[in-house]
Amino acid sequence: MCLGFSAIQVRGPGGPCTHRPRSLAIQNAVKCNIVASAIEFTTPKSLASGSGGKRFHIGEIVKIYTTAPLEDPRSARTLYPELEAIGYDGAFSFEAKHDPFLTLAVASEHTQKIRLGTAIAIAFARNPMNLANLGYDMQSISGGRFVLGLGTQVRPHIERRFSSVWSKPAKRLREIVLAIRAIWESWENGTRLQFEGEFYRHTLMIPAFDPGPNPYGPPPIFTGGFGPLMTEVGGEVSDGFITHPFNTRKSLLENALPALDRGLEKAGRSRESLEIMCATLIVTADDEEALAASKQAAKRQLAFYGSTPAYLPTLQCHGWDGVHKELNALSKQGRWDDMTSLITDEILETIGVVGMRAEIPRLLRERLDGIADSVSLTHNRAPDPGHWADLVTALKAIESTA
Repeated sequence: MCLGFSAIQVRGPGGPCTHRPRSLAIQNAVKCNIVASAIEFTTPKSLASGSGGKRFHIGEIVKIYTTAPLEDPRSARTLYPELEAIGYDGAFSFEAKHDPFLTLAVASEHTQKIRLGTAIAIAFARNPMNLANLGYDMQSISGGRFVLGLGTQVRPHIERRFSSVWSKPAKRLREIVLAIRAIWESWENGTRLQFEGEFYRHTLMIPAFDPGPNPYGPPPIFTGGFGPLMTEVGGEVSDGFITHPFNTRKSLLENALPALDRGLEKAGRSRESLEIMCATLIVTADDEEALAASKQAAKRQLAFYGSTPAYLPTLQCHGWDGVHKELNALSKQGRWDDMTSLITDEILETIGVVGMRAEIPRLLRERLDGIADSVSLTHNRAPDPGHWADLVTALKAIESTA
């Protein structure tokens, strides 16, 4: 899929030089002169739906990513090279017990070609200038392999854990993305920094704090989200959108894609300018006993998600509203163990991709065909010791013959 990267003329120490990448989303946020185009991803074939909307066939080359949970950030020195050797196209960190950027800085020094990104870094715990610096530096350190993935977290964590401001989250995230791009535009082209929004104002940039053009161009910005407003923002301003694993094929088709389409239409962008990355719960094992344990762990995770009102739309797509009400009531009573029994095998297999290892590549393709440009394999409650190396090999073999 094409992310709409373009070559542009920028100032450099020795005069103008041509840089890449430059996203279409930047062009929608700030004025710039396009010189030529460069394609990064295979463009997916589009399919027309009966409702008049757009549905898209998975590209001939599917990008396979994973999220790398780290209990010890020092293991970044060995984990990311292992993921690269397996054949992953990208590996993402997320903001939990450790800073998501520092581990990737370490990983970039121990890898050569794998894409490195945050999925996600919490935008509201930072400000656009801080994020612009982090994105710029990670792009330089990684040799142009970085993806700045941003999300919002939820109100209690923003206000009580980070002591930051929570208000109008979709509008605020949209503005953060546009502000970051305005800052990068100033650094790339030497234009005056003049960003004034509802939440953020950036109008001062002096040479002492201007790093100049990035040698690899600005990194792409992905956003993650779930609800219709946040998803629409992804279609409007992001280079890529990361779907939540608490989705089904039906909820992606009926909820996520139409919201992304609305955002794309609002910005006057084509579908080819957006990478849809589907984080997908993988539940598999080599034998029935191990599979049962993996399924139980996944059910615990889904029970937690299902108790949260924000994730109700996925359950509503399948008429499971009552399950949410029960899960929510039990969560308020602290009866976490009792919640797991409410997640039936049907619910698990509709949200997750469940089966013996040999079945997963086919099931995963069936789940995401016509929806995703890339997939991120995940199961944080029961991570695969071999990082699904066999599945990556099988998926790449399928795509090479597709």
